[in-house]
Parts: sequence; C-alpha cells; structure tokens
Amino acid sequence: MLESFTPDQQHRNDEGPEVSVVVPCLNEAGTLAICIDQIQAMFRTHNISGEIVVADNGSTDGSVEIAERLGVRVVRVPRKGYGSALMGGISAANAKFVVTGDSDCSHDFGDVPRLLEKLRHGSDLVVGNRFLGGIKPGAMRGLHRYLGNPVLTWIGRLFYKAPCGDFHCGLRGFSKAAYELMDLRTTGMEFASEMVVKAALFKMRIEEVPTTVSPDRRDRAPHLRTWRDGWRHLRFLLLYSPRWLFLYPGLLLIILGTITGLLLLSGPRMIGSIRLDVHTLLYAAMAVLLGFQSVVFATFTKVFAISEGLLPEDPRLTRLFRYVKLETGLLVGFGLIAFGLGASFLAVGSWARWRFGDLDPVRTMRIVIPAASSLTLGFEIVLSSFFLSVLGMGRKETTMFQLPSRALTPTFAPESLNRPENAGVNSFERSCPISEE
Repeated sequence: MLESFTPDQQHRNDEGPEVSVVVPCLNEAGTLAICIDQIQAMFRTHNISGEIVVADNGSTDGSVEIAERLGVRVVRVPRKGYGSALMGGISAANAKFVVTGDSDCSHDFGDVPRLLEKLRHGSDLVVGNRFLGGIKPGAMRGLHRYLGNPVLTWIGRLFYKAPCGDFHCGLRGFSKAAYELMDLRTTGMEFASEMVVKAALFKMRIEEVPTTVSPDRRDRAPHLRTWRDGWRHLRFLLLYSPRWLFLYPGLLLIILGTITGLLLLSGPRMIGSIRLDVHTLLYAAMAVLLGFQSVVFATFTKVFAISEGLLPEDPRLTRLFRYVKLETGLLVGFGLIAFGLGASFLAVGSWARWRFGDLDPVRTMRIVIPAASSLTLGFEIVLSSFFLSVLGMGRKETTMFQLPSRALTPTFAPESLNRPENAGVNSFERSCPISEE
C-alpha cells in the first residue's frame, strides 16, 4: 500500500503528506500495532497530514502482515542494521519532513507535533532529549543512563559542538532536504550519532525537545548490544574527527618533545632527585617524530574525507594549501635533511678525534640524536609533500580539495529565519534548494 491510512482516515492535502513517520522494524509483532495506532491517533488529533512508513529489516514473525493490515506502507530493506533500515525507510518517505521512532513502544509518538512545529519554523534537525523529558523506571539500563549515553554525548558535543544533550534518542525529526545533503552512510546503531555529527558539521540548525522514554514492551531480547554498539558509536566519533584523533595528540607530542629536547641539548637536568639525560633526549626526539606523523595523518585523513564527501569542505584547510605547496614542503624538508647531514658529519668528526674507538655516549648522543631526528623528519616532510600533491592533482588550485558537487557545503542565513516570507520554510532548503530532478 502506498499510504498510511485507509481512505477515510487519511489526513492529506493535494501536495502530499507533510510528515512521514519512519518506523524501523525487525520482528516487532508484539508492539508494532500499538505504535501504528498511536501515530494514527496523533495524526487525527492534531489534524496532521502524514504517512507511516515501516522499514522492515527482515521480520519473520508476521510484523509485515500486521503493518499491511493496518494500511501502512511497508518498505523491505534487505541489508541488515538499524541504520540500513532507517535509510531505506527515509528514502521511500514522500513528505517534506521525516520523523523516526522505534517500534518497541519506548517512544512517545505524541511528541511528534512538537518536533514538527520546530521543523516548520526552520529547524533542520530536531532531536528528542530523554534526560530532559523523563526516563521512566526500567526504561534505560543504568550503564546506558549514567555512563554510556552521557559520555558519548559529551564527546560528541566536545568534538563537534553539537547542541544536543542526548545523541542517541531515536525519536527525531528532520527535513528531507537536510537529510539528503547529510549523505549518511553508517548502517548500525551509530547512524544516530552520524546524523547529529553531520548536521553539526554542515552548520545546520539543530534543536531538541524534551521527550519521555518508557520500558519497551517487546517479548524478546533487545537488538542493542551494549559494548559492541557503544564501541561503534565511539569509533565513529573518533574517525570523523581527525582533529581530535590525530591533530591535537600530535601537536601535544611535538610541543612536549621539542621543549624537553631543547632543555637537554646543553646537558642533563635534575628534577628533584631524578636525573634526565640523553636517554630522555632520545624519547623526546621520538615524541617529535611520532607527533609529526600524527599531524600528517590528520591532514591526509581530512583531505581524503573531504574528497570522498564524508566531511564538508574546511575553508581553513583550503586557505592553508594556498600557501603551503609542494615547493614549500620540499624547501623545509631538504633544509632539515641538510641540517641532519651537517650534524652527522660533525658527529663523525668528533668520533675521528677519538680515532674511531670508544666514545662517550653522553656527549656524542647530544649530536647524533638531533642529527638523526632531522634526517628522518626531513625525509617525512618531503614524502608527505609529494603525497599531498598527488591527492591534489586534477583539482582547482584555489580549492585544492574541493568536495564533489553532491556534497557541497551550504551557506546558511540564520538571520533570515524571522522574515515573513520565510515563515514555515526550512533554513536548509532556503540556502540549498534541491532540484526536483
């Protein structure tokens, strides 16, 4: 069936439904009918033009037959996973706005009008917050409530500046236009985090509404696996932030290694009763090299992610590569190699004075360690410069790492939200209209 309701129950206008409620489903025969009844009652009570789309992920317990009997459109999604089911259902949605919610009776679909109201007034993504609305006894495991969800949400807010207090609430609404430009790709439970992260990266207008969560009524074990899915969320948050995963740790290693190395070049240092000498100098040099490698990884990852449309274009990176070119990298790299060679010859000369016999390592290592470090760092800079130039081949010089056209970063105009002509128009659609084609 193509619509949510039987003909005498439909709340539609000539332009189609205003909102599509997408419900992922995998063997939810015990609760699906209750959820559908609640959504239909909400449509009638609030006179909302809407449709229900059940995204079935391979149910074998009669869930599909229940949905069809109630006049709901069913989309079969063969690829397994929470994210896969939602992507299939959202793609099939016909409305301008989409609301998602689980089919286990844990979400209150009576809150849909509150989400819809914010979408009508220009929000691009509206996320329910269960911590503000209320968590009923038995609705959320203590490990999830007090550790998993708060920690992962804190990391998401820190890394991406997303104004959400509950990254993982399944009850959320968004415009179809915003969803299409997010280009979401994760197939598991981390789909919820990806949506918030992508919306924040694209500078979309994100809001949240309090919502309640109740104990689910399913008669089987939940699909959520605490440690597996928690790790998938954390892994995603790290992989999508080269800055926190590679750049900041790398810069910290470089700074600490450089300061320590400079302090020990002239001689040993005492910290209380602890003597720091050439052995510490060696580890300081290693910290600098590892830090540089981490910074390079951050750059490579960011450039690749932008090129593949995984991340929006970063104007700071574009400006950087207008000045930091292959020639710049080669000049710095060969300069360090020259310094390393010069220091190496100096070390050999010192060895010659000892007639190439036994050396005092405490003295000679203060020359050898900086020399070897400079040689290594210089070669890494030269190789990295060539590799970055290969990544930039074929792109415009002024936008060296320009995104593909399907993932161009939109320009938002939040100040236009209060203009009368824009009332009820989504901010993402105003700034990034999408062709009907």
